[in-house]
Amino acid sequence: MLLLVGALKVAAVDFDRMQRVISQRFGAVAVASLRDWQRLLQESADQPAPAKLQQVNDFFNRRIRFGEDQEIWGQSDYWATPMETLGRGAGDCEDFTIAKYFTLLLLGIPEEKLRLIYVQARLGGANSSITQAHMVLAFYPTPEAEPLILDNLINDLQPASRRPDLQPVFSFNRQGLWQGASGARGAGGPSSLSRWEQLLKRARAEGFD
Repeated sequence: MLLLVGALKVAAVDFDRMQRVISQRFGAVAVASLRDWQRLLQESADQPAPAKLQQVNDFFNRRIRFGEDQEIWGQSDYWATPMETLGRGAGDCEDFTIAKYFTLLLLGIPEEKLRLIYVQARLGGANSSITQAHMVLAFYPTPEAEPLILDNLINDLQPASRRPDLQPVFSFNRQGLWQGASGARGAGGPSSLSRWEQLLKRARAEGFD
């Protein structure tokens, strides 16, 4: 197990518990993935925010195989914790987004700068009439700034204005729930989204505060 002494800005995380959980549920290969994730945290800890965003986006986009919830979990819609996503080595768009969100929090990115955004994505480009539900992670440098988008479909971080194929529906984090993706205060607390509330409880049980 890697030792992250003094490297992380967020101390309320139990790496020993994470190792036990992932080892018991998913086995030795998954423990190796956990160690690679810890190495990412260690190597990115002192980087500026733009580098952290890119490194975290790259890590999950390259390591995690995209799959549907029915295939991975035997359920039609399941939001996996970061440990579950690393353990399976697979996830859908929600799982990629959730894993990146928790990882960036551990790297000291302030929570108010991160939003998970549920969008309708136009398949084939901004002019397409075919849409599909999708989720991405947004980083707001300031409350009123245009966010950068972290997406499992695209490795480059792009400002929202360069993603006209994405139509925001609602956004959220552990602090609240918002209509759309604007910086304005929101439409409810985290408990307004039951699946998110359930995921937060499971993540805490796995070692995240």
